[in-house]
Amino acid sequence: FVLKADVYRPANPSGPVIGILMLPGGGWRNCDRSPLGERYGLALARDGFVCVAGEYRVMDEAPWPAQIQDVKANIRWMRANATNLGIDPSLIVVAGKSAGGHLALLAAGTQGVKEFEGYGGNPNVSSQVAAVVGVSPVSTVVDRAKDPGFEPMFGKDPSDALITAASPVSYAGANYPPALFLHGTSDDRVDHSTTMVMYQKLENAGVPVDLHLFAGQDHFFDREPHFAQAVIDAMALFIRRYVPVPVKEAVAAS
Repeated sequence: FVLKADVYRPANPSGPVIGILMLPGGGWRNCDRSPLGERYGLALARDGFVCVAGEYRVMDEAPWPAQIQDVKANIRWMRANATNLGIDPSLIVVAGKSAGGHLALLAAGTQGVKEFEGYGGNPNVSSQVAAVVGVSPVSTVVDRAKDPGFEPMFGKDPSDALITAASPVSYAGANYPPALFLHGTSDDRVDHSTTMVMYQKLENAGVPVDLHLFAGQDHFFDREPHFAQAVIDAMALFIRRYVPVPVKEAVAAS
């Protein structure tokens, strides 16, 4: 199988910049990266980032943990091709919406978890990220994993250990990277209270973490241009606060 990506670059970068992997949602049943370009990719490129709109296999294509393995393969590809992409390989951020948010949050917290790394694409390259952004993210699969509708993904009657391992909130500890969460309070697909639980765990652990709640907004609030811009502005501010680009020392003239 082949994973594809769309790359959005700033017009005139002065050197390597921060790279952002953006993952689409779709309930792990579909993975359409095309809307990410207009909603996020172009705007983030205008803000000076390289945005890679990535993809992953969905449940009808491969069972768990193929999805998180694909996301880590995306990250490794970005790092391995940093020069061509114009990014600093140490400054990669992973972001995602809904199911994509689940995978972004999981990727951020599972550096070195062998079963999630997989063997595809640049297997000897690190999949570590400098920060993570979740938009209406799924931070726990407890209420989904044993649903018959998710049997193609998690199998029949998945173990508690599998469910815990597949839930990003399980990794919310002191070693987690800086995190930004954005969620509508009227989301009837992913309740914002689950995001608040992960936020609190990270805050208690001393991890830099921001939480933006949008009163009365549903799961798809970011489809509205003004809310999409609010998400982009929050991302840009957060990333620039916690993913500092190294300052090059001036070379004195001889």
